[in-house]
Amino acid sequence: MLIKSYASGFEPSYFLAYLRYMVLEHYISELLYRYNCVMVPELGAFLAQHKSAVLAQGSNTFYPPTKEISFNAQVRSNDGLLVSYISEAENITYEEALAQVSQTVKNWKTCLEVGNKLELATIGELWFNAHHKLQFQPYGKTNYLTSSFGLSSVVSSPVTRELLKEEVETLEEKIPFVFTPEKRAASSFRPYLKYAAIFLLAVSTGLTAFRFYKEKVNQQQLATEQVQDAVSKRIQEATFFDTAPMELPTLSLDVLSTPKKESGRVHHIVAGAFRFKKNAEKKMRQLKRRGYHSTYIGTNPHGLHMVTYDSYTDTDEALNALRSIKRTQSREAWLLSTK
Repeated sequence: MLIKSYASGFEPSYFLAYLRYMVLEHYISELLYRYNCVMVPELGAFLAQHKSAVLAQGSNTFYPPTKEISFNAQVRSNDGLLVSYISEAENITYEEALAQVSQTVKNWKTCLEVGNKLELATIGELWFNAHHKLQFQPYGKTNYLTSSFGLSSVVSSPVTRELLKEEVETLEEKIPFVFTPEKRAASSFRPYLKYAAIFLLAVSTGLTAFRFYKEKVNQQQLATEQVQDAVSKRIQEATFFDTAPMELPTLSLDVLSTPKKESGRVHHIVAGAFRFKKNAEKKMRQLKRRGYHSTYIGTNPHGLHMVTYDSYTDTDEALNALRSIKRTQSREAWLLSTK
């Protein structure tokens, strides 16, 4: 009941407050299933906090996840949740619902001021302590966590240690080793059995170490092969059109065609090497628009399509042109000499 004891029994006004209390308590309980905070204007806020499943060590009982209900008397503002819910449920206006809630809270405070407790069924109790601070004690009988609906506490049977001991003793009868303390004290092994056990343990340890070493060697070889594959793939995917170029060493190779027919060595100032031929052709058109005699000279050993700024038969002339291009066009240009 709302009021535990009165010297002169229930008064009419308190009886009306009791009826309103029962309705208001019902609405608060319903909202706690849906929300983690239900504010009662001018009284405080009921808070629901998620609590994980627990195991009670003393009773071996598993409790499902739940919501712990607490009360904060410092939060007294009206967020409209409770009043709007009552207004919709009772089919009355918001102002009428707010007036009923305010009157109920006023009657509750009157009951608390005279030293009585408010018993909110399925929620908890409210009362003033010796320092006139509002206290709350949840009942904890109702689980407001909807995801745990239908779950109840489960009591697990304790593990029987004697059964495990009997299984070990049965195993000892089949093998020449003693595990249980009682039999170990009474048993008298021959010394050679101990040495045989040590020898077997050493052999098994050595085999395990050898397998571990072999596995580490295989892992290192695999890692080396992966690094080499990654480097090779990066070289094959290199492009000098949109990204930072990768300068390749000077190579001597047979080209598909040479722009000049003179005998001797031909020096090509390479503008870039491309994975796709269409990118090489695009670069060649750009260089020709800039006034260079750009040509396509085939592919290198990595399968990249090579494009030149220009080609020279005179070594000094080629070096001077390379220095000029590095200074004005691209520092990644390099010289390729072919026969």
